[in-house]
Amino acid sequence: MFKGSITALVTPFKNGAVDEDNVIALCERQIAAGSHGLVPCGTTGESATLSFEEHMRVVELVVKTAAGRVPVIAGTGSNSTSVAIQNQARAKALGADAGLVVAPYYNKPNPEGLFQHYQAINDAVDLPIIVYNVPGRTVIDIDVSTVARIAGLTHVLGIKDASSDMSRVSGHRRLIGEGFIQLSGDDPSALGFNACGGTGMISVTSNVAPELCAQFQDATLAGDWHTARQLNDRLTPLHHALFSSASPGPTKYAMHLLGVTGLEMRLPLTEPDEASKLAVRKAMVIAGLLDQS
Repeated sequence: MFKGSITALVTPFKNGAVDEDNVIALCERQIAAGSHGLVPCGTTGESATLSFEEHMRVVELVVKTAAGRVPVIAGTGSNSTSVAIQNQARAKALGADAGLVVAPYYNKPNPEGLFQHYQAINDAVDLPIIVYNVPGRTVIDIDVSTVARIAGLTHVLGIKDASSDMSRVSGHRRLIGEGFIQLSGDDPSALGFNACGGTGMISVTSNVAPELCAQFQDATLAGDWHTARQLNDRLTPLHHALFSSASPGPTKYAMHLLGVTGLEMRLPLTEPDEASKLAVRKAMVIAGLLDQS
């Protein structure tokens, strides 16, 4: 159920509020382009600046728009275990297919604290969990042995790993088994991730190039590595350009160039600088998303 190109959706804003019509339009665009799933209110969705009501309204809109055509993995994590449980429970009530639960940031729990955090969420809410390991943002890295322990919990189905460490895929396979879902959280290394045994990507780039990202993932899952490498060559400059300034600024800028959403973000995030914008435009030309002019 959770494989292929799964888009970590941006949250569109208009005059300071969530642009609900655009949330719906962006979901429809993704589904029409062949994306295999949607993630509302993850890091790329600026979840840290959304109120609980806004967060869950976006989840509700995405679930209703998807209408079972693709799975919806709602961002539900928090550095507070009780808040994560609240988010997970609400996501279940709204009909999400799973919760994406990030490692607790800022608190810096030890491995036992990490395990108990996920155990508490697992035991409180009957909804599948995708663990999210992104040490570049959370400071804490969920090591392979701790992931293996967490994977023994009833509702934990897989992981989004953004560590860029390809050896993690084999480590998880060895300790947990091939049935454990492994999704990359790092677009530039998605080719290697799937070659090592991953089955998909929760992607930032697919906000901008959903068709190409879906085709890339389809190729890797079919074992067509020649096609996958060709698509990866086109996409790699874009992967890097979208992180040339604080995310999701460059992504929203690229989507603005395509006419699919506005540039508005919430403080402390601001528009990318001119160097970043230039990098994005150049990468979009390479990917075939914009004309050279």
